[in-house]
Amino acid sequence: MSSARRAGIDVSGLPTHVYGHRSTIWWGTAGFMLIEGTTLAICAAAYLYLRRNFSALPPERIAAPDLTVATVNVALMLASLVPNHLLSLAGYRKDDRAIKLLTLLSIAICTVFVVLRWFEFQALHVRWDQNAYGSAAWATLFFHGTLLAVEVGETAVMSAIFWRGRQETKHYSDVTDLCFYWYFMVLVWVPLYAMVFLLPRVM
Repeated sequence: MSSARRAGIDVSGLPTHVYGHRSTIWWGTAGFMLIEGTTLAICAAAYLYLRRNFSALPPERIAAPDLTVATVNVALMLASLVPNHLLSLAGYRKDDRAIKLLTLLSIAICTVFVVLRWFEFQALHVRWDQNAYGSAAWATLFFHGTLLAVEVGETAVMSAIFWRGRQETKHYSDVTDLCFYWYFMVLVWVPLYAMVFLLPRVM
C-alpha cells in the first residue's frame, strides 16, 4: 500500500522579516489600537451621556478646566509626530544611529507628556469622586495617561535593545510599529482634549 504524498509549499524564498500590514506584529498593534480606542470611545460616550445630568457643563460651582497645560500638552503631542516620523523612516532604513538617538528623544518627550498629564488632572478643578462629571473627565485622562506611561516603557525597551547591540533584523519593523502606534496615541487625544477642556467652555 503506497503512502500518500503530503502537499508542501517551498517558503525558502520568503523574506525573514516584513514591514507594515504584512507583519503579524503590525496586526497585533492594530488590534491593540482597536481595543484601546474602544475603551476611550466608551469614556467619551459616558462623558457626553452624563452631560444630561446637569443643566450646565461643568456643573454649577465648578470652574471650567484651565486650558494652559492641556493646550501645551496637545501642541507638543502634535509636534512629536515629526521626530516620530523620522524614527519610522530610520526603522525602514535600518539606521542604527538614528534609531538610538530618536528613541532617547521619544522617551524624553513621552515622559514630559506623562508629567503634564498629572497637571491636567489638577486643571479640571474637580475630584474624580465629586460627581459624575468629575468621574468621566478623570477616567478619560487616566486611561489615555496609562497608554502614555506604557509607551515610555515600550520605547525604553526598544532603545535598550539597540544601545546594547542586541538588535535583530525583526526589530527594525518593530520600531516602525512603535511609531505606528504613536500616531494613534496622538491623533486620538485631539478630539478627547477638545471634549474635556474646550467643550465645557462652549456649553
